Amino acid sequence: MTENHKDWRLNLISSANSALVLVDFQPSMFAGVASGDKTIILNAAHYAAKAASILGVPVVLSSINPQWNGEFIAEIAGIFPGQEVFARAVPSFDAFEDEKTWGAFLKTGRRKIVVAGLWTSMCFTYTALHALNEGYEVYGLMDAAGDSTPDAHRYGIERMLQAGVVPTTVESLVSEWMHDWGNPKSGELIGEVYSRYGAMLGLGKT
Repeated sequence: MTENHKDWRLNLISSANSALVLVDFQPSMFAGVASGDKTIILNAAHYAAKAASILGVPVVLSSINPQWNGEFIAEIAGIFPGQEVFARAVPSFDAFEDEKTWGAFLKTGRRKIVVAGLWTSMCFTYTALHALNEGYEVYGLMDAAGDSTPDAHRYGIERMLQAGVVPTTVESLVSEWMHDWGNPKSGELIGEVYSRYGAMLGLGKT
């Protein structure tokens, strides 16, 4: 490690050093979520994806058994028209065991990876741990996740935290990507993200 890079967790996420990976946001997966409000979970994933599209952050979308679980949620996939959703060739709970999904992430050239998925304790956790084990700097978008029970969600998060995944939430992530209000994309983020989600709903409104 260099003297000014002793701990990657102290270096902010930026739109230039990170990628977003969203795993298994599919109808059947959402149907089984009972750990929290499904609308909040979907909105968190949606607005993270929207902010990524505005700021040019690479996004990788992965699905499992779409013939059974349904296609990737259109509210998210539709933000990236023409971009492939990688239906995993092997039905692994770990999205990065799929060659195309892992290859798409590697092509981004980013060291920091923000991951979210359904369900928390399975596909989300295993994918995050895979990236961590490969030496990447992994952040978990925890409000864009859900599981079959509150305990499954809770202990999935705890397992990731114990392994070294850094937790974040969508408003924190978007703000970190934007960095400051002087960002030339701040107006678009106010209109398309901040004014539509969470505690910052009043921004941009009269």
